[in-house]
Amino acid sequence: MNLMFYLEKDLLEHGLSFMVIVFVSVPILLVRGGILFSALSCFGSHWFMFTFCPFPTTRCTRDMSSSSVGRRLVACLLNVSEARRKELVETVARAALYNNTGVRREGTTVLNIFNDHDYNRSVITIVATIDSIREAVLSACEKACALIDVGAHNGVHPCMGAVDLIPIYPLGEEVGVEDCAEEARGEMPSVAQGLTERVRGTSAFLFGWADSPLQRGLAQRRREMGWFKKTPDLQAIRPDVGPQPQNPFGLTGVGAGPYVMNCNVTIDTQDVAVGRSIAAALRESTPGGLPGVQVLALPHDGAVEIACNVESLKGGPTGPTPAGEPWPCFSIGGQPYCHVPASLIAARVAELAGRQGVGVKGTALVGFTPHECRGLAEVALSQRIAEFWKERGNIRM
Repeated sequence: MNLMFYLEKDLLEHGLSFMVIVFVSVPILLVRGGILFSALSCFGSHWFMFTFCPFPTTRCTRDMSSSSVGRRLVACLLNVSEARRKELVETVARAALYNNTGVRREGTTVLNIFNDHDYNRSVITIVATIDSIREAVLSACEKACALIDVGAHNGVHPCMGAVDLIPIYPLGEEVGVEDCAEEARGEMPSVAQGLTERVRGTSAFLFGWADSPLQRGLAQRRREMGWFKKTPDLQAIRPDVGPQPQNPFGLTGVGAGPYVMNCNVTIDTQDVAVGRSIAAALRESTPGGLPGVQVLALPHDGAVEIACNVESLKGGPTGPTPAGEPWPCFSIGGQPYCHVPASLIAARVAELAGRQGVGVKGTALVGFTPHECRGLAEVALSQRIAEFWKERGNIRM
């Protein structure tokens, strides 16, 4: 096992005594005894990042909440339909950070860039104050639309737009889901309206809290728009904002809600039908499925990946976890939220796959938990690190 450690002692004042980045041959995710561990591990074509906190998680939460900047933070996990040209994706990320003259936008950082070659999809984690997020996101979208033609996209992950998804999540105590929804779909200059104004020919559908008053979830809106079809019929789509979808821009989903994580489990088979049966059993909509979990089964790097969107649920945990591990919890506007832990997803996939004689190759939390996202953003902003994904040991997934 090849290990490399990168220590950052100056994280102490932010509730993280140091960061440990570990390159390992097998991905690991550990939350044991109320202590949050995190590592960056390499598995196939993925990099996975975790953080390490030697204090109880309540201590980390209390310390993170002390920052006045942190209280107003929001995150946007910008999904763009390109990963094989990494320099292009980084150009999009930098557009969120700097204006046209190269001046840095205050209160904004890019924590991470996830590139997946097989999916040909990247996720750019932009964190900013609620006052700064709109301009950062719209500038990145403008650049992406200028550089990416969704009509030429070739990847196993479904997509409909050059900028495929713009979800906005609250991180700080002084920001509610309603505030994020207003940024996403409110009157000009909201993100949805601003995108269609700045880039003529773009169009958008709304989901989550931005889809007022119905608040339809992302999975439902994607089904309505034909997102899951191999070749979506753009002419049959009626967008919520903007003109009829057309190439090269396609259709963009814009939404808001409590934080959504991504947890992927790779099973040791090339049979996508096996993966689909596991995905069906995991989904929230299936009796006995996991609450808040939406799932796709996709061919990936010679295996099958069970790709899960893990939505945050209002209230406390609704079920047990392996070894009695706690459900990760946080609050928005004083209301408690929690989400299914990655360990439970991994255990359930292993159980379902094992019934069909298939093993599990690895499990990964893609990106960050809400606590990690908030804590790392406070570190980046306090030290004025805009391109955090590069400055901290070239963190990348």
